[in-house]
Amino acid sequence: MRAGNAWTLAILVAGFSLVMSCASTDAGITANVKTKLVADEVVKASQIDVTTTNGIVTLTGNVDNENAKIRAIELAKGMKGVTSVIDMIAARTASGSGDAPDPERTIDETATDTGITMSVKGRLLEDPLVKGLGIDVDTRNGVVFLTGSVGSDAEKQKAIQLARETKGVRDVQANLSLQKS
Repeated sequence: MRAGNAWTLAILVAGFSLVMSCASTDAGITANVKTKLVADEVVKASQIDVTTTNGIVTLTGNVDNENAKIRAIELAKGMKGVTSVIDMIAARTASGSGDAPDPERTIDETATDTGITMSVKGRLLEDPLVKGLGIDVDTRNGVVFLTGSVGSDAEKQKAIQLARETKGVRDVQANLSLQKS
């Protein structure tokens, strides 16, 4: 084998090893799930946030229909290194009147949810106990979704309390995992 070919082969093997080792890390799993969602025709990847902690994938967001939600969960569960999937996806549903589902929220609904998200995030960042940068906040119809890692149960409870006490919040869904030190 020529020296040039040996170097090329060595670089390819090293690159493949790096990709394979990253696939089992949380960041690698998150990247792989996002890639699968982007490539899928049913799921609109821009509607779903993906986070991974200790092999547990959390899917958060708002999708157009139940089929997209189910497909996103299936794709995540099928990825190497995923130990479980936490579903925090909201799917738009039909009104029950036989009409098609409302594909878009009103400007007022969007502005209200955006304002709630900003208020909750601000409160998390201002609180000395809560590390607000480690918590994602998403709001849908007044329901606040908290996703991320916290350092203690006290920090988790404080984050939930701050969200619940924010004006306009109807409910809080917390998927906050304890970060291992």
